[in-house]
Amino acid sequence: MPFTTTDLSPLVGTRVDTDKAILLGGTKAAELRQLLEARGVLTFPKIGLTDEEQRQFAQTLGTPTDQGERGLHKISLDVNVTETAKYLKGTLSWHFDGWNDPVPARGTVLTGRVLSKTGGQTLFSNTYAAYEELPEAKKAQIAGLKAAHTMMGTQRGVHELVTPEMAADWQSFAIHRHPLVWTHRSGRKSLLLGSSADWIEGMDRGESDALLVELKAWASQPRFVYRHEWQVGDMIAWDNCGVLHRVEPYPADSGRVLHRVTLEGEEAIA
Repeated sequence: MPFTTTDLSPLVGTRVDTDKAILLGGTKAAELRQLLEARGVLTFPKIGLTDEEQRQFAQTLGTPTDQGERGLHKISLDVNVTETAKYLKGTLSWHFDGWNDPVPARGTVLTGRVLSKTGGQTLFSNTYAAYEELPEAKKAQIAGLKAAHTMMGTQRGVHELVTPEMAADWQSFAIHRHPLVWTHRSGRKSLLLGSSADWIEGMDRGESDALLVELKAWASQPRFVYRHEWQVGDMIAWDNCGVLHRVEPYPADSGRVLHRVTLEGEEAIA
């Protein structure tokens, strides 16, 4: 089967049509890494990799972390499937992975295993493109600003009931401060936002909230966003350093399970 790529929109997302042998052989790995940075999101429709094949493919793109079972982590709202389920309602909001890690994940490889009958679509925002298309006056306004990232921010507004124990757990996480604009080693810049960005340092809370709402609304405009309608066997890879993502609401008892391999970070936030 040939290796072909088709852009899914002008600014974000590329579909890759190929076969398992090409992906697992790694002959297109350099090209795929370049596409990840340029396009943010790659989709591999119904490629149907097994867990072991998914691990093998991820290794061609980077170094998988040790999360989950031999580097493969199950994404589910069922605590019987994964112990991280109690935090995963936060994925309903725009976010990037590893806001509380010294070096955020380089990227993610995700496969749809069991899907919900309703909801569960995943959306991706290209924050390179969102920054690049900001008005120059807005770029000047946010240059040098830092946001405080908190676990409380990631969970706010997505739970029907918040117990004192839940709030205490969220508040036990350290606060991490990151620039609003990530200047990458490549020289490109991206907006560093997401629900974890709780407030802007040195700014009145009301003013801070307004600016964060404005920037998040800007980055989530349809022209910067790709929305994926999952089919079983689909695989998606995305650049966690230049992409925000979120899932559309779905029933907690739907049985939805996706398998994720996370790639180790390669670049500290600067």
